[in-house]
Amino acid sequence: MTAQGPIRSIVIVGGGTAGWMAASALTRVSNGALESIRLIESPEIGTVGVGEATIPPMQLFNRFLGLDEDEFVRKTQATFKLGIQFRDWARLGHTYIHPFGRYGADLDGRPFHQCWLRARALGDQTDIGEYALAAVAAMQGKFSRPSADPRALLSGMSYAFHFDASLYARFLSEYARARGVARLERKIVDVELRGEDGFIDALVLDDGERVRADFYIDCSGFRGLLIGQALKVGFEDWSHWLPCDRAAAVPCASVEELTPYTRSTARKAGWQWRIPLQHRIGNGYVYCSEFISDDEAAATLLANLDGEALAEPRFLRFKAGRRRAFWEKNCVALGLAGGFMEPLESTSIHLVQTGLSKLQTLFPDRGFDPLDAAEFNRLSAYEYERIRDFIVLHYCATERDDSPLWNYCRTMAIPDTLRHKIELFRSGGHVAVYDEELFILSNWLAVLTGQFVQPQSYDPLTDVLDTDRLKRHLSQQRAAIRACVDGLASQRDFIARNCRAEPPA
Repeated sequence: MTAQGPIRSIVIVGGGTAGWMAASALTRVSNGALESIRLIESPEIGTVGVGEATIPPMQLFNRFLGLDEDEFVRKTQATFKLGIQFRDWARLGHTYIHPFGRYGADLDGRPFHQCWLRARALGDQTDIGEYALAAVAAMQGKFSRPSADPRALLSGMSYAFHFDASLYARFLSEYARARGVARLERKIVDVELRGEDGFIDALVLDDGERVRADFYIDCSGFRGLLIGQALKVGFEDWSHWLPCDRAAAVPCASVEELTPYTRSTARKAGWQWRIPLQHRIGNGYVYCSEFISDDEAAATLLANLDGEALAEPRFLRFKAGRRRAFWEKNCVALGLAGGFMEPLESTSIHLVQTGLSKLQTLFPDRGFDPLDAAEFNRLSAYEYERIRDFIVLHYCATERDDSPLWNYCRTMAIPDTLRHKIELFRSGGHVAVYDEELFILSNWLAVLTGQFVQPQSYDPLTDVLDTDRLKRHLSQQRAAIRACVDGLASQRDFIARNCRAEPPA
């Protein structure tokens, strides 16, 4: 029988962003109650380090740790992010932006997007992006933190960050170690399981030392050293919906324009990311190896950089999907050990963050009630599946037929949950947002409209609105957004005044 009583010790396997986020959060939430938190990372495993993009909830994690945001930006060579620009996804030559924050304002209780749809039916072809403050500011290279006054237009804008993942891991490592987390730079050569119940009993290091803990956090990346290799938890493969299985990544020299958005450009066999940092630009090509060779992918990437490449391309191999269980016995998997979805909507770090949040809510004692693990697994699976649907939407809602990848994606069978969302929107412009779903109305609107999913009608209750009043309402919102953005500083000037990083050594 498993011992009872509170958890006294935790071992985290793997450093990097996921490992040090876990160490920092656990030392913060335990407030000294744990006897030990140790993190083991191998000196043989490096990071690609070409830049990481996030989404707005990242602010909550940094605040939870009590970090000063300007210091965080300086220490990680970060920039601010107001959304994601998508090029050539719906059709070649077409661009749209998925902004952070809301679209427009409702009118007499009718949702803004339904008012916009009615205006389009009347002949107004204004892009929905013109009603999003973040989209307009992003395209003009402007940035400001939101206003705390809910009456102010600027209160409706949100933001996230681009940063150097290696520097962020170092930043959190300093934070966690200053609060008592012990770091072991060693290699794990074996995982010993208890014979009576299959729980993890000890980790054997390369010098023969056995490290034991009550609870283990697997942040070992794609290897899944604990959750997969030792505990034999299977993997649910989603590559039939998300066929890209490799990435080539490379940093390049920075340019004068410091764009406050991530760029995703669809290529013939995948898509290319562009993540601007203060000191350089991170770039990568996510692709399907069935349709392009590694050499051709690298050549495509290098031919489409803004500046001089600062290293040779590095290659990653992966498979989209998730573990069949994220919590098994006395081990929880976070980050890539728990699952992988390509970084199209910058959800990787968010999934670590929400995994830690769920763990905080369901934190076990040494009895390890299986109901806690079951609820953690249910919530995690649900979250992964909803994010999966959002990413698949980018691929399946396309008019492109110029390459084998896009022909496959345009015609492939999709999850029933996503099909329902698309059909509902096509029918009357309604957006189904499930409970506890990361992506909300404004997010789905951005991609559905950006990918030309056209509603056949609109909410008939908007017909009761006076047409001239409706047009004035929309025109006034566009004018207010333009005036607000005109008064903002460029992102480069904002960073220079508040949080410019020192040039890297």
